[in-house]
Amino acid sequence: MTEDRIARFEKRREEYRKLSDEQLKARFWDLCNELMAPVVDLARTHTSPSIERSILLRMGIDSLTAHGVVDRIYQAGLLGKGAGHVLLKLAEKRGCDVRAAAAAIMEDQDVLAGLFGEVRK
Repeated sequence: MTEDRIARFEKRREEYRKLSDEQLKARFWDLCNELMAPVVDLARTHTSPSIERSILLRMGIDSLTAHGVVDRIYQAGLLGKGAGHVLLKLAEKRGCDVRAAAAAIMEDQDVLAGLFGEVRK
């Protein structure tokens, strides 16, 4: 068993020696994405409004606002993206902090339109 592992390691090592730094970096990120794909899929299919509200609370959003923001994100069909992710994306787009982004969602749900592509009305 150990000799087999060492042989496989040596084979991979030789293959990686032939790669440039840029190719190694690209390979690293490909492997990271491959590793995280099941986790991302699991998060998309196994979230709930209560989980997303708790995330917003930890981001510094008050309870009432978190509830309303999650409801609006759910109505927009973006809950699978993660409420925190949506908030960060909107804050980045508007150049504001997450509390201001949450307030913007509460004032006008249309701010979510086009944030990740098509948004269900």
